[in-house]
Amino acid sequence: MNAKRNSCIIGAISSILLLFLDQLTKYFASTNLKGGNSIILIKDVFQLHYLENRGAAFGMMQGMKILFVIGTVLMLALMIFIYWKSPMDKRYRWARFILILLTSGALGNLTDRLVLDYVVDFFYFELINFPIFNVADIYVTCGMVLMILFCFFYYKEEELDELLPFRKAQKKNGK
Repeated sequence: MNAKRNSCIIGAISSILLLFLDQLTKYFASTNLKGGNSIILIKDVFQLHYLENRGAAFGMMQGMKILFVIGTVLMLALMIFIYWKSPMDKRYRWARFILILLTSGALGNLTDRLVLDYVVDFFYFELINFPIFNVADIYVTCGMVLMILFCFFYYKEEELDELLPFRKAQKKNGK
């Protein structure tokens, strides 16, 4: 039980530190870029450009804050549950790390939505006209890519059942 408690403490502290980093970068973006003061880092390739995003990824579903808040809270509850239920074996450290990334990203954008009513975005790849994003989005994207890679190439089916207790219950019930 000490290992579980320590893992949860480390996970919570890590998530708080990552959340702090996200919010700090958004603060700097808000104070230095708001009002059209873009900073060109690589001409015609990459710049810092302030944007208030009231939608989801890529600006979709503008103005649906309540839906995003409810969805995020539900996902956070699920991720915390999975983290708590995850085995303490070394093999599952990556799963816990991925959950920390996903949780931190979700908390970063949720904080913006609750406090500001929008999410502060500021990284812009002009070369490919990629949608403007932020540090929390990087956490979520990296977490999802890692999750996909680990589910396909690292964890075996029975290990995923161990990590996701509801999968085990579904199989037990024959579904």
